[in-house]
Amino acid sequence: METLGFLMDGFGVALAPHNLMFALLGAFLGTLIGALPGLGPANGVAILIPLAFTLGLAPETAMIMLTSVYAGAMYGGRISSILLNIPGDEPAMMTCLDGYPMAQQGKASEALAISAVASFIGSLIATIGLILLAPLLADFALTFGPAEYFALFLLAFATLGGITGKNPMKTVVAAAIGLMIATVGIDNTGVQRYTFGVLELYEGVDFIIAIVGLFAISELLFFIEEKAGGGKEKMAVNKLTLKWKDIRNILPSSLRGGVLGFIAGVLPGAGASLGSFIGYTLEKKVIGKKGYFGKGDPRGVAGPEAGNNGASSGALVPMLTLGVPGSGTTAVLLALLISLNITPGPLMFTQNADIVWGVIAALLIGNFLLLILNIPLVGIFVKLLSVPPMYLLPVVTMIAFVGIYSISNTTFDLYFMVAFGVGGYVLRKLEIPLVPVILGLLLGPEMEKNLRHAMDIADGDWTILWDSGLAIGLWVFAGLGLILPYIVGPLLRRRMKVTTGTGGPEGD
Repeated sequence: METLGFLMDGFGVALAPHNLMFALLGAFLGTLIGALPGLGPANGVAILIPLAFTLGLAPETAMIMLTSVYAGAMYGGRISSILLNIPGDEPAMMTCLDGYPMAQQGKASEALAISAVASFIGSLIATIGLILLAPLLADFALTFGPAEYFALFLLAFATLGGITGKNPMKTVVAAAIGLMIATVGIDNTGVQRYTFGVLELYEGVDFIIAIVGLFAISELLFFIEEKAGGGKEKMAVNKLTLKWKDIRNILPSSLRGGVLGFIAGVLPGAGASLGSFIGYTLEKKVIGKKGYFGKGDPRGVAGPEAGNNGASSGALVPMLTLGVPGSGTTAVLLALLISLNITPGPLMFTQNADIVWGVIAALLIGNFLLLILNIPLVGIFVKLLSVPPMYLLPVVTMIAFVGIYSISNTTFDLYFMVAFGVGGYVLRKLEIPLVPVILGLLLGPEMEKNLRHAMDIADGDWTILWDSGLAIGLWVFAGLGLILPYIVGPLLRRRMKVTTGTGGPEGD
């Protein structure tokens, strides 16, 4: 009953006219971003963070808008998958298998409608799971001491690459780069580290500058390199209609995919890509020879769409309750919270309950907004695929520069953002993932603070780090997180490659 009361308070926040307006704006922009091949939710949220600061949004409004962008991008990723056979992001890869054959058969409208309904069901299931599970996990996390939190952060780094990651060692390198950047500034004892006499570095590296540079500016540099100018030829989309018998046909697949996706999202390092894959694989097992998967089976669209949208909401559970992101996009959202001087974790449910429950309530509302948007307005999103990137990316760049300058009103941050953009471009060329860099930058200071605190309590005795059963358990899971990608990863990626005909996804 207490949770229900908090949720009602959250609806009071989410239904405020300005918050509802920004939720609608976020859902619309997120769907547009998701429809563009290659951008994905993490890039979308990173690009629009400066907009939240430029508009001077309150913390709860900024979080509501950007979580709506996240949810919208997960919906929008299916559009280019179905119409162009190009996944809008990696979790949408599985949707291509049956979505594109349906489009080739003249059923593009039906495929888009099925994916919208399945996405709605999967996200709704996961949001309900978030409501039920998050308070319990937050209460449990209150028992953590500094040693347990240090082990938890190690677990987060150990599972960064996930079991579907292509090169776990590159993930470790990326995390190390992030941790090194996190040491810049004045430490807890007042000692300057790697500031080189530059006054702007005394307070460390700003998360938002790093994120916008690594994601938005590096994306622009890739575009300049490729000189992609033209839009893609798209399938014709008629008026979207979906009969009750069609919904009844995909309902079991959507329910199964939503539950599996939520579980995958909560697990560290799993993410929406795995949620989408297991959603599709389960449907092939359950339906068996009665299905025609790979040839335009609607259940092959519903299962993975429900799975990846369920995982996206599930990934918010560890972020809100433990301060540890469950996906790349939630790592970006975590940076926003920290930049707003809000500490994610169990205390957030008491100290910032209006933000937590406002965001959760907004997710519920956003699911319905996205369903309403994605059925009648899908034609607008489809037309966006014809707009050449040469017109879109300059607008994105302008938003990034104006937003960053509005935060501090200093040109130093603009140069710093460009430097991170060049660094991000180099890392991407070397196939080193960017999300671990961001996570190292975000969690590094808290990790160091908890290590110092634990050492102070134990008077320098390192055994305090594995002195409790909970800490030992976290260390064991961290060890498994490092080992499993080398054992299970190749097998799972091989299965994904056989299923999709391409390389396996790395996460969202």
